[in-house]
Amino acid sequence: MGDWDAGLEDEEAGAVMRTVARQLKLWREAAGLTQAEFGAAIGYGEELVSSVERGRRIPRPEYLDSADEVLGAGGRIAAMKKDVAEVRYPKKVRDLKKLEAEAVELCAYNNSVVHGLLQTEEYARAVFSARRPAFTEEEVDQQVAARLARQEILDPATGRRVFSFVQCESTLRRPIGGRMVMQRQLERLLELAQQRNVDLQVLPLDREENSGTDGSFRLLKLKDGATVAFSEAPLTSRVMTNPKETTVLDIRYGVIRAQALSPRESLAFIEKVLGEKGT
Repeated sequence: MGDWDAGLEDEEAGAVMRTVARQLKLWREAAGLTQAEFGAAIGYGEELVSSVERGRRIPRPEYLDSADEVLGAGGRIAAMKKDVAEVRYPKKVRDLKKLEAEAVELCAYNNSVVHGLLQTEEYARAVFSARRPAFTEEEVDQQVAARLARQEILDPATGRRVFSFVQCESTLRRPIGGRMVMQRQLERLLELAQQRNVDLQVLPLDREENSGTDGSFRLLKLKDGATVAFSEAPLTSRVMTNPKETTVLDIRYGVIRAQALSPRESLAFIEKVLGEKGT
């Protein structure tokens, strides 16, 4: 359970975990079990049970399922799995996921790596593994899980969101993770580009004009008409809600789209790069 250590750096996560810990302890005591007896019944050690009840460890889904069965909670403990899984992710990831869920349109330009919503698990793992100073294996697992969880919003069945991605050609050719990882990543891009709610464009390196040289950014257009912008830089990600700033990036994104290949041309371009990597 190492990768479920509680890094509760924000009040929201802390409040959820205090509630879960309190409920687990109350159910265990009501059943007349000591921590050692309860741990033996669900297949975990006394020390781990104690850590969970003190809020120092985030219980895994299987821990909650076993606890629910042993304590006869009738699904009440197991029902906490979703809330517990959410607070496992860093706060900035949870906040971004909430905004993405509220958005009716998401636009993103990337010139360093493939956008997170489009990444395969292997590609995402390679990206996080390359970080310096390095993440631990547990931190890499956590970051990858959080990134994959965000990708649920791409499913057309989850809502009527529209997605527009522009990828600089360099992100298609940079061999992150090695040839096989990149080959699968390019295949994934082709799959996602077939979805009716996804427009994927490529900005070729031979373009004389490129309005995205300042770096990657994204725009989230919310249901109430507001726009939230994210500008990414080393060690920090800036969030902008001021219309004077978001309008500038909105205009810039429109220009970048015009400079890029059309979605149909972009598909052919990605297929060409994929064919080159397969040889």
